[in-house]
Amino acid sequence: MFRSQVQRKSRLRSGFQILELVFHVAIRNLRKTNGNAMLGLALSIFQSLLMVLVMFALFHILGVRRIAIRGDFLLYVMSGVFMFMTHVKTIGAVASADGPTSPMMMHSPMNPIISIAAAALSALYQQTLAAGVILFFYHTAFTPITIDDPVGVLGMHLLSWFAGIGIGMVFLSAKPWQPEGVGILTSLYQRANMIASGKMLVANATPASVRSMFDWNPLFHTIDQGRGFIFLNYGPRYTSIEYPIYFALTCMMIGLMAEFFTRQHASASWNKGR
Repeated sequence: MFRSQVQRKSRLRSGFQILELVFHVAIRNLRKTNGNAMLGLALSIFQSLLMVLVMFALFHILGVRRIAIRGDFLLYVMSGVFMFMTHVKTIGAVASADGPTSPMMMHSPMNPIISIAAAALSALYQQTLAAGVILFFYHTAFTPITIDDPVGVLGMHLLSWFAGIGIGMVFLSAKPWQPEGVGILTSLYQRANMIASGKMLVANATPASVRSMFDWNPLFHTIDQGRGFIFLNYGPRYTSIEYPIYFALTCMMIGLMAEFFTRQHASASWNKGR
């Protein structure tokens, strides 16, 4: 009667338990920054809206509107801002996910992959909701908008998110070794993407000498390809969908290998005295 009964778990049941754990950790990440869930989501929407308004005003001041794609100019601005916000917010969320020395890892079901997946999903949820609310408000309150290929636009949105996961994993794997330095590099990369993403440029109308400064960035490709799916009269010629995919997969492999190495050598005592 005192013998413990070991219950075998099927692969399907184990998979559902992992998904449930990812869901609960994602909710924890959403509530971590703000105790009120609705207020936290409202702040995310406000951040995206403020970025759209700032970029709209900046385009007018710099006179970039003259070289914009033919169509709704504000939709052109939002196409770059939404993918930019999704990309950089995902990098920040994944880079700050619980690592091998986190107290959360002392609980047996937890592992770094679940932590990374939850952080990435919470960032995707926030930014997708913000983009959807702003687009719906603009469509109903101001002027109806038409998107040529909504499925393709959603694919580029997810690809921007996927690339953010890969880059964030590289930062996450290096964070236990030098938290302060990696934190500075993460913030620097996020800030640099304000310009390096090329969201203020039209790739087809940009000289090759200027375009070469942005070609390395996967976000430059996803934004330009996304605009090709949004606007009927625009066809990207100098960017590709394959490059962000290969870039993200390469970063993810590097991040996974570095995270495995770090997990073998990390110690909780590293954070003592910091």
